[in-house]
Amino acid sequence: MPFFLPNFLLYFSSSPAFLFPISLYPQPFPSLPHCPSLPLSLLFPIFSFFLLFVCPLYTHTHTHTHSFFLPLFLCLRAMSQGVDVSGLFSEMVKACATVDIVQKKLVYVFLCSYASLNPELSLLVINTLRKDCQDPNPMVRSLALRNMTNLRLPSLVEYVEQPLTAGLRDRAACVRRVAVLGFAKLHNLQTNSEIDAAVVNELYSLLRDPDPVVMVNCLRALEEILKEEGGVAINKPITHHLLNRLKECDVWGQCEVLRILQRYRPQSEDELFDILSLLDASLVSPHPPVMAATLSLFLSLCSGLPAVSLAALERVRGPLLAACGSMSREMRFTALCHIQLLLRSVPGLMGVHYKRFFCGYAEPAYIKQRKMQVLVELVNDENVAMLLDELRGYCTDVNTDTAQSAISAIGHIGRSYSDRCLEILTGLLGLKQEHITSAVVQTMRDLVWVCPQCSDTVCLALEGCEESLQDSQGRQALLWLLGVYGERVSCAPYTLEVFIDGVRSETSLGVKMELLTATMRLFLCRPAETQDMLGRLLHYCIEEETDMCVRDQALLYYRLLHCGIEETRKVLHGRRSDPSLGVLIGRPAEPISQWACSFNTLEPLRQGTIETESASRGSPEHVTFDPKPNTDLSDTLNYSHIEKVHSGSDSTTQRTDSSADILASNITVPLSLSLSPALSPEEFEHLWLQQQALHAEQDPEKMKEEEDYTYMEERIHCPAIPHCSPQNLQAAMQLVNIQTLAFTPPHTLPWRVYLYTHTQRTSSADMTHSTLILGELLYTGEEATGDGLSGRELSGKDGEEEGVKVTLKQQPRDDKALKGFLSILTTVLHTLSSDRA
Repeated sequence: MPFFLPNFLLYFSSSPAFLFPISLYPQPFPSLPHCPSLPLSLLFPIFSFFLLFVCPLYTHTHTHTHSFFLPLFLCLRAMSQGVDVSGLFSEMVKACATVDIVQKKLVYVFLCSYASLNPELSLLVINTLRKDCQDPNPMVRSLALRNMTNLRLPSLVEYVEQPLTAGLRDRAACVRRVAVLGFAKLHNLQTNSEIDAAVVNELYSLLRDPDPVVMVNCLRALEEILKEEGGVAINKPITHHLLNRLKECDVWGQCEVLRILQRYRPQSEDELFDILSLLDASLVSPHPPVMAATLSLFLSLCSGLPAVSLAALERVRGPLLAACGSMSREMRFTALCHIQLLLRSVPGLMGVHYKRFFCGYAEPAYIKQRKMQVLVELVNDENVAMLLDELRGYCTDVNTDTAQSAISAIGHIGRSYSDRCLEILTGLLGLKQEHITSAVVQTMRDLVWVCPQCSDTVCLALEGCEESLQDSQGRQALLWLLGVYGERVSCAPYTLEVFIDGVRSETSLGVKMELLTATMRLFLCRPAETQDMLGRLLHYCIEEETDMCVRDQALLYYRLLHCGIEETRKVLHGRRSDPSLGVLIGRPAEPISQWACSFNTLEPLRQGTIETESASRGSPEHVTFDPKPNTDLSDTLNYSHIEKVHSGSDSTTQRTDSSADILASNITVPLSLSLSPALSPEEFEHLWLQQQALHAEQDPEKMKEEEDYTYMEERIHCPAIPHCSPQNLQAAMQLVNIQTLAFTPPHTLPWRVYLYTHTQRTSSADMTHSTLILGELLYTGEEATGDGLSGRELSGKDGEEEGVKVTLKQQPRDDKALKGFLSILTTVLHTLSSDRA
């Protein structure tokens, strides 16, 4: 028997998951070879035999105090491997009566793990725990209280309440700490039970406990217990008491106190500055969590004092820079995210310290990318040369994500320093590396959208780029450039022909759709060289392509060509750039209130994750470039010189209403349609019904004269529209940045479609007017009935009802934008209807 014991121990100690090394056991064992590996199915029987029969014999011959540690070690080790040892629960209940505190801790770990599986046997533990609550040793008392609540059994609540209440008045601070949190655990076990007012009052009184940990634990317990009532109530005496004792708490205790104090609002300006004086020392704390929590409280209290808020941001510059040099990568990343937040209101806050944000060789990629984003924010005339030289070095980093982020950063700087940046980007194309070429082409595509003066240089640099492009995003960027600036690129038709010849093997949906658009645009400016390849591409996409999105887009272009070249040109040829987008350098500072509520939360980290991704996704019309949040400049498709729809070329698409007179005059101002910000169906319904009620209450003619609201009803003759599939209609609308929210099934009367878009129009005074347009398409035309009569004949309505009724609601009012939108909508509906008419 003595020889089996060491072999068995060696088997259990052979895994790194063993919680306690065998050397801790006081009895030395002779060195013997390991026993063979055993399957888990045999592990529990052997372990049970060892615990029940071997250990008593071994303990009898070795009377050391720690003799029972060995089976406990083995039991915990088996638990860590996922072995079910709950069958030993009754033996462990007996073992918890030991006087050794270390053995008690190990036994309690086992009991708390398996208490939910043995609720009846857990009752046997209560007597021992209640007895330990009277032990003269405060460590034993606190251990007993903690494990009483850790059993997590509702049936034991009645046995736990009395010891916890006594623990609140215990002379030892460690017992009071456990008792306070114990009441929060009990509340979680019985969330529907009534709150004991006596317990709440006792916890409020313990806020003045001499031990700071007890004070903080009381705050946490009250927050949990009073969650439904808004948490712990903070008044002036409690606020000043917590502030005066703030330095006594540890780091996390200070953060908890500062977080809860954000609910308090000072009653006077003198009290406000008294509180700020008490917080001044914490504002420059060497602990970043305390500094961040203090600044968050500062910004909350000083929301009406912008000068004080700016002074607080200046004060935290040093601690934030110190956090950027922390040994913890997570701390550095978080500090960089919050620095970006501060730079939105104080762009020059870190200007003189820009070298602190240069990337180290051994830093992870996510920190390098965040540092490059900060460097872009700090560019000015004095340091632009040094920063561009530093970023150029990052473009050849071994990590492809870092290299692409550096190229993107150069492109952002190029919005203000285009010549220097284009020189660097053109040089990078000469490296002929796949990921670098792809990132450079995407960056150039984004740059010419914002800075059209760069287009000549970009067009010259595109020669031969297609040979080094393998990823789909890079090819989409190249196709967009060839489609928009194809008349300036001599090899554009030949490059597109290579893509068209390989379209059957193309796997990217985005590349196929971009290829269709680019070929259509190039056909409009170079028809002789592109006509044949466009026909082949449309034939393949319509007849052979299996993806419905590509097929529907090809059908839309095919039907659009039937409407005439001029109509096609209006839809596909908008502005080649969007000068309304603000440049990155020198943008106006944002109010601190716009981001103060997200400081010291996870929101800055999430925003950074979005920014680190490549901004290039398809055409730049669908990409947000403006770094300022809450803008309506993303997802923009531009139209200029929108004229009235001439339907004389097709007799089936003639207008039968008076809207032709409204659109008789050309709209010569630039108009943009945008899908951002998006509206949810609930928001759309609320706005639609609200404006509908407003329209019903007042005279319609009077409503048309309102300054901030416009209501229009028109009728368009396109009876084939209700028979189009919802997919075709949605694809056509999204192509011109009109979002459809709800459809009626085809061939169903009445047929309805609800849609919306955002318009942006630049007036002659360079003023941008933005509006929201909500729309409804309603058709109540012919439908065959059982008697062979149409729905219109049965209802007795005249021929006017054969058209689609368009109801538009605009806010704020902009008549020219509304007329332009109606013209675009009419073109789309006629294009879809012409194939079926």
